Amino acid sequence: MAYTGRVANTRRARGTRNFIARPAICPFCKGRMKIDYKDVSVLSRYISNQGKIVSRRRSRSCAKHQRSLAQAIKRARYLAMLPYAPSHIWKTGGVGLSRSTV
Repeated sequence: MAYTGRVANTRRARGTRNFIARPAICPFCKGRMKIDYKDVSVLSRYISNQGKIVSRRRSRSCAKHQRSLAQAIKRARYLAMLPYAPSHIWKTGGVGLSRSTV
């Protein structure tokens, strides 16, 4: 029996119907924010629950700012401002400064 390709075409059509292309705007370019390794509250937004640095696609930052963001996170980890391991995140319930000190 020959394959008609009908199933593949209907799946592809369904998937593209709901897709709306949005221009990716870097939050650091748009807000003119500076990336600083001492600003733990900003850096903690770009760390996943597993303790990994979030990718460019998810953080929506440009290549230039993603490189500086990764460097700032690594510096903050070295100075023990951010955790390396996800076990610390699970124990404390978050990344960065605790709410009691703020």
